[in-house]
This record gives sequence, structure tokens and C-alpha cells, in this order.
Amino acid sequence: MKLLFIGDIVGRPGRDLVRRHLKALAASLDADVVIANGENAAGGAGITRDNTYELLAAGIDVITSGNHVWDKRETLEFIGAEPRLLRPANYPADTPGHGSYVALSRHGVKVGVVNVMGRVFLHAIDDPFRTAEREIERVRAGGAQVVFVDMHAETTSEKMALGWYLDGKVSAIVGTHTHVQTADERILPGGTAYLTDVGMTGPHDGVIGMDRAAVIARFVSGLPVRFEPASGDARLHGVTVTADPATGKATAIERVALTEAQLQTITDAASAASPELGRAVPTA
Repeated sequence: MKLLFIGDIVGRPGRDLVRRHLKALAASLDADVVIANGENAAGGAGITRDNTYELLAAGIDVITSGNHVWDKRETLEFIGAEPRLLRPANYPADTPGHGSYVALSRHGVKVGVVNVMGRVFLHAIDDPFRTAEREIERVRAGGAQVVFVDMHAETTSEKMALGWYLDGKVSAIVGTHTHVQTADERILPGGTAYLTDVGMTGPHDGVIGMDRAAVIARFVSGLPVRFEPASGDARLHGVTVTADPATGKATAIERVALTEAQLQTITDAASAASPELGRAVPTA
């Protein structure tokens, strides 16, 4: 079976790419389950209820997050009732929401999705290593045959260390947060697919998704500046992982990096075969 994971969706440009092209892309890749990090979906910081259901309607099965998950206050009010929107599992136990979820693939395979967050240069929360092990046990108990981990972290070393720590225990571990796709995809000796950072889905003519003029002004002046998402050169970054449900081990991993023009070509081809795949999901 094949999993498609989409890198951090940033603002409306990122949501629009997903809304217009995800169903055709998933079909072209023969993806059984689609996962995405959505913590930057609302204007580059946070995710709202409307954003959540817009992304789910577009074909995403599970949404992961990270340190920006609470940037929109309303998230606290609905995340507990929407198990498909995850927050890092290593927040304290009484934090609203859940850190893992078991999704059912299009072919009936149960896929466990675990979301943890690193601690280096981020909030001082619980240990992501032992928390990941606990959540893996939880989704296995729920019948998960394949397990995917989103490690939302700042440093390459912490992501890589967790990758080695979980090698052989999960089908894949992929890093998010830095918004720059790395080129170190591989399958570790124990059968776990690994990529340090999947990259970003949204505008690439700024600085990690934000308008470049404001970011440069912040660096030059040292003064507070309001950041807004950039708007041009929209691209979708992601990764596909092929796994064997019988063993839970990965057999292939491949990066996805597509411009809007390339996505449109995929959507046009899919639409010619099936008009439903070329139909964009309405905005929330």
C-alpha cells in the first residue's frame, strides 16, 4: 500500500493547491491514505475549524500539526471532537485533542498516524521518544498494520535520532516544521522509511512561506514585524511511502516536489479520464 504525506500547508496558497489538485494527485500516485501537516493553514499560523474541514473534504484523511496548533484560539474548542486533527502527543495528558489516530485505507488496511514534537529550540514539553513508543503501542492495539510518524522538530539531529530510535518499530518517520525539503530519503536497516523534512506546500517566493519583505525587515531592523503569507510560486512538497501491511515495513520512499503548472497537468489528465477528479473542492 502507498501513503502520501503532504508537507506543511501554508495559508490560502497552500490550501488552494490542495483543494484544486489533491484528489487528482492522489489518484495518479495510487495513494491509499493521505496525511498532511496543517498547522500553518490559517494565514500561516494555526488552523481553524473551517480550514480543517476544507482540507478533509479535499481528500486528506489525517491532519497533523506542531507548535502552531494553538495559534487560533478556536482550535481549543473543537480539536477534542475531531480525532482526524492531531496535536503533538507529547503535550501534557490533559491537553485537548489526541496525538494519534487509526485511519482506514481505501483497501481496508488500518494505518496508525502518530504526531510528536521535538524539544530542541521549541516548547519544553514531554519526551517525544518515549511518547512516540506509547502512541505506537496505542495504534497497534487499535489494529494498525502500518504506522506513520510525523516528527515536528527544529533540528535535523533530533529528527534523525528519533528515526534511528524507531527504526523497525514503524513504517515511516518523516520530519516537518522547517519548510525546506531535504534530500536524504532512505529506508533504514530495520525497514523504516525516513526523511528529515518533507518541505512546504504553499508560496515559495517568500521566506519559508512568509512575505519576504517583512522577514528581511525583521532581520535588518531587529524590530517586531507582522508576517503575512507570501503569494507566488505555489508548490506542493510531499513524500510517498510504500509499505507492506503484512510486515509493517517500508519498501520504497520517494519525494514529491511539484509546481502549480505540473499539478495542473496531472489534474487535467485525471479530469479527462474522470471529471470528478478535476473538480476543485469549494473553499471553506
